[in-house]
Amino acid sequence: MRFQVPQFIEVEDKIFGPLTFKQFIYVAGGAGLSVILFLFLPRILAIIIALPIVLFSAALAFYKINGKPFVNIVEAFVKYTLTNKLYIWKKEDKKIDSTQYSKDSKPIQQVYVPKLSESRLKELTWSLDIKENQNPVTENDN
Repeated sequence: MRFQVPQFIEVEDKIFGPLTFKQFIYVAGGAGLSVILFLFLPRILAIIIALPIVLFSAALAFYKINGKPFVNIVEAFVKYTLTNKLYIWKKEDKKIDSTQYSKDSKPIQQVYVPKLSESRLKELTWSLDIKENQNPVTENDN
């Protein structure tokens, strides 16, 4: 039996014209809140309060940051502000004890690092690129 596998599972279906269901809910919610504000408040106060609501609902519906919907960013912001934070690293100033270092201590010895010439470096990169094997596999061995 053959089954048809869905091809575009990340793309949401357009239900209300050019809008997906989520986008329609965000736009309808923002428009509904602004209509309620215009019905019950004086016009200038309703405009002042409704403008941020309409902008926020439009951002939820259409704005994307780094390819992710704005609602994910809002969710992360709310979760970050409401949850406890765990700080693991805290800087502590340590005082250096001058009696610990005496004049009798040995000077620090430097480690010798050999320098590669350009031709030797090319030989090494070539041998790594071709991956020289001791026992190459031939077609007859399979």
